[in-house]
Amino acid sequence: MDITYPESAEKYRLEVREFLEAYLPKDWKGIGGLSHDEAFTFTASWRQILYNEGFLAVGWPKEYGGAGLSQLEQVVLAEEFTRAGVPLGGPNDAFGIQMLGNTLIHWGTEEQKKRFLPRILSGDDRWCQGYSEPNAGSDLANLACRAVRDGDEWVINGQKIWTSAGHLANWIFVLTRTDPEAPKHKGISFLLCPMDQREVEVRPIRMLSGESEFNEVFFSDARTSADNIVGAPGDGWSVAMTLLGYERGEAAATIPIRFRSELDRLMALAREKGATSDPILRDRLAHCYSKVEIMRYLGYRTLTSFLNGGAPGPEASISKLYWSEYHKVVTELAVDILGLEALIPTGRRPTSAFQTDDVGAPNSSNSWVMTFLNARAGTIYAGTSEVQRNILGELVLGLPKEPRTDKGPWSAQSGA
Repeated sequence: MDITYPESAEKYRLEVREFLEAYLPKDWKGIGGLSHDEAFTFTASWRQILYNEGFLAVGWPKEYGGAGLSQLEQVVLAEEFTRAGVPLGGPNDAFGIQMLGNTLIHWGTEEQKKRFLPRILSGDDRWCQGYSEPNAGSDLANLACRAVRDGDEWVINGQKIWTSAGHLANWIFVLTRTDPEAPKHKGISFLLCPMDQREVEVRPIRMLSGESEFNEVFFSDARTSADNIVGAPGDGWSVAMTLLGYERGEAAATIPIRFRSELDRLMALAREKGATSDPILRDRLAHCYSKVEIMRYLGYRTLTSFLNGGAPGPEASISKLYWSEYHKVVTELAVDILGLEALIPTGRRPTSAFQTDDVGAPNSSNSWVMTFLNARAGTIYAGTSEVQRNILGELVLGLPKEPRTDKGPWSAQSGA
């Protein structure tokens, strides 16, 4: 496989490096060298610079505020930003730019694109995801949050859970049941709902790491305009799957960059602790290195599909399954290398429980233990490993689907 980047991509790399050199301090070591408060302030100001200089959503068409570049340039951008230790955007941009923005470009009306896409880029609208519910996580189509049309508005009642960055958002894209008499996959609609109304309540959920980066959201007669539906009523499942394809597919080529940076840090920790002289630990490090390299090539394969005009499909589940299971293994290894230090971790905590620690951060035991505690969640959020295996088995490999007992109207199956 030839993974040499074309001249156009390398030219863009030089542009990115010139931008970083112009805007970062000369003594910059990475955002991990800042305190948590300093990192939060830096991220906000850095995102504004990215917006002003056109480095947000570089893959979007120019008419919607993007740079009209390919996914390959997005990978180059991720490589250079990771190397420099700067974020690709703000904490809600994965939901606003990568997920909803791309989905609106695919499904949205021209009016919706003109209204929402510029505000996503400017940061005026900060988005979160309303998918999972207490009784509809892995079985997402069993969701019970309802929306009823009332004149020029939709009225929403129900609950969503595991809403990452919901406490920072002022808009939520939410899957609702608009036709309880239809089969459960058919009666769902995809709505865009403002959160700055008293009928929407956000409650934090404390995580194992001690952070509260996700939440539960309650809708009590919350209202949104009738125009804020993506696709037609009943198209919600198809729209939702498109969004998940972008969530999993676009990350396939960029997330290995982050994991390679993390592994380099673990190698340094192993040398510092003398773990490289242990043949078993050394073998486990080599195993993780091989996994990251495989992940990189899987990402290139997905990238090739994009560059050939393909759209994210069920095969994107390969990457999500692979990285989430890998991250459990590598963080377990980190804890074993730390040994007794892992029992009473000290030092700087990661700035986010949902990602590996930042470039420039010290190799503290606290950094690794907090990452370890949240790594298991990676096999659950964005679709559990079991769901990913079912998708791959049924939709990619063509294996027989599991027998179903929930056919017919959703109301009859749910007892609603």
